[in-house]
This record gives sequence, C-alpha cells and structure tokens, in this order.
Amino acid sequence: MSTPAGRVRAATLVAPGRYEIRDYPAPDPGPGCAVVRMALSGICGTDKHTYQGFTTQYAGTEAAKEIPFPIIQGHENVGTIAALGPTPGGCGWTDFDGQPLRVGDRVVIGANVVCGECYYCRHDFPYFACANMTDYGNNLSAATPPHLFGGWAEYIYVVRGSFLVRVPDELPTEVAVLTEVMAVAVGLDRAKQLSAVPSEAFLFDDTVVVLGVGPLGMCFLMKARMLGAGTIVAVDLSPYRLEMARRLGADHAVNARETTSRDRLDFVRGLTGGRGADLVIECAGVPQVIPEALELLRVGGLLIEAGNFSDLGDVAINPHRHLCSKGVRILGVGGEEPAAYGPSLRQMARYMRHYPLREFVSHRYPLHEVTAAMERAMAPDSMKVAIDPWA
Repeated sequence: MSTPAGRVRAATLVAPGRYEIRDYPAPDPGPGCAVVRMALSGICGTDKHTYQGFTTQYAGTEAAKEIPFPIIQGHENVGTIAALGPTPGGCGWTDFDGQPLRVGDRVVIGANVVCGECYYCRHDFPYFACANMTDYGNNLSAATPPHLFGGWAEYIYVVRGSFLVRVPDELPTEVAVLTEVMAVAVGLDRAKQLSAVPSEAFLFDDTVVVLGVGPLGMCFLMKARMLGAGTIVAVDLSPYRLEMARRLGADHAVNARETTSRDRLDFVRGLTGGRGADLVIECAGVPQVIPEALELLRVGGLLIEAGNFSDLGDVAINPHRHLCSKGVRILGVGGEEPAAYGPSLRQMARYMRHYPLREFVSHRYPLHEVTAAMERAMAPDSMKVAIDPWA
C-alpha cells in the first residue's frame, strides 16, 4: 500500500445543512505525519449539532472555537495505514501502547491532538481540557492544505502529534469504529476513583440509570455492566434503541415518551427501597434532562454528565434540593482519554461473544449519500450510522 495517486474524494460540509462532494490533491505525509485509507467513520452527536448550526465547539470555555467551514467531518475513524512520514531520529512508528506500526496495519485514529504546553497539559488534566486542542472533523478547515482532516473521505491526513492505536486482528472494523465512543465511557473509570462519605462513587451491584441510549449511552451501559453494576435502567424515546439496550445488558427499559418524569422517579425509587439511583449517566444531550437526572439520584449519588458536547442552552436547577440537601457529586466528561483507546478495543474484542456488537452499526452510507446518512443518524430507528467512503 502506498500514498494515493491523483485526487481524493471527500464529503465536505461547506455550511450548516449543506454538503458538497469535493476532490482534493492526494497528499504525501510529512515528518511525524501519516496517511490512512479510511474504512469506516461514525456519525457522532457533535457532527449532528454542527450540521444543525451549533457552530461553536467548547462554547463557554477558554478553548471555544468557531467551526472553520468548509470542514470534512468524522472523528470516529478506523482505517489502514497507507503511508508513514519519517520519524525523528528514524526510530520508527509505534502506536499509543508502544506497539510497532507499519504500512498496511489497521488502526484507530485518536480524535484529538493536544498542544502539550498549556496549563492543563502541563498539569496532567484529561486531554480534552487542552486550551489549544485540534479536533479531527471539527476545527481543522478543509480549505487548508493538505485538506483531509476528517474521516468522511477516502483518505485522512494524520497530523503530527496525533496518536494511532492498532486494531486487534480479531476485532471487525464495524466494531472497531466504536472505539472513540467507548473510550468516552472512561468517565466510569474516573467515577471509581472518586470518594465521599458515606460510600464510594460507584460500587459493585449499584443501581445505574442511563438517560439516552444512543451510541454513547449504550457504551456507558455496557461499561457499567462490565464494571459490576447491579440493576441497570435505560431511558429513551426510541423503542428501537430500548430493545437494543436490553440486549446489551439493561434490566429495565423505560420509554420516556410514554411516561412522565414523576413516573420514572417513582419507578427508580421503587427499585431501590425509596432511595433513588446510586449513579445516573446523562447521555441524552438535552439540557432539560439534567433536573430529572439529579432528582433520580439517592443522597450522595453521582451524576455523570457526558451528553452535552455542544452548547444547547441553559437549564434551571435548585441548588438546595438538587445539590446541597442530597450531597450529590457531578462528574463532567468532556471527551475520551488516549489511554482509554487500547483497553476499549481489547474489551470489545473480549465481549463480542456476550454482546451483539456487530449490529451496533445499524446503517452504512457512501460519501455521495452523506445527507441521507445524517438524516438517518438523527432518526429514532438507528443506532450508529457510519460513512463507508469506498461503498
């Protein structure tokens, strides 16, 4: 395999709601860079929000950035190394876990690149806290050579400072494309590290409620089961997704369209002797869900907030009732961490025999049907929708 010759096709978002299929020059990788032949790239909730016109990433933080249209979306990427640029000292390429990399290897590409110099990088914060972070498929303009900075293209250009993770041979590409989403579930690992009186943050056999079981919520659900959760309750508007949640380990599936918030609160309290859930994971991406998430918690419970990666507005909570009187803890998860990629790949390979992971990608679309793919991804009868540039 070698660097592509001629032109490379890519689905390019030129403005909210408008794609064009454009051709770009085939690139050669510079020092520390690589070119990867794309296999599959997932559609993420952030991609949907950008398409809908929410065009400020990390709004309200010092890292806020306007989307630099035109862009090539796609940061949930798996493909095959086509070309590798020279490395400093000629020491050769390795993946994040230190395994040698060669042309022809199948890899997952880390979604973000950090600066390594800002306050947050120098003080060992999670890498999504970087004040100067570069995001594939989001804040790199396709107008800037070498253009191919997103996965909805035949090839992607991997910039210097990125990390790659080799995909285990036994893991199918349609499962490996879930790696970035599964890695965001590192929030549960971080929850294990929190402590407070009178209990740990997430204990074996705890009751867990997952609000919103799209791809992200489903990965949190699976991770909770892997880590020893007791009763798991999935809440969503989509019967399709709720059925999938049952197959992935949920004990109860609650249709939010057919119940009121009072119904759901009574149901969870009924399961827990009146206490409420030990852990609530919010993945619906709807700010209005937050007060309900806090109401569902027991005293001293933990809320993991992983569903709002775009600023969709404010919501009112009561500091007394929702926070102080319950002694709750809130863990915001702004993204995944590099060290979570390898374990996520290996755990998915192990759990394929227990979970229907091959069915997680419910729909595939070619580049020229990117608008239809986006519309399908926003429909309730889909799970993970992926772009197959070679279809």
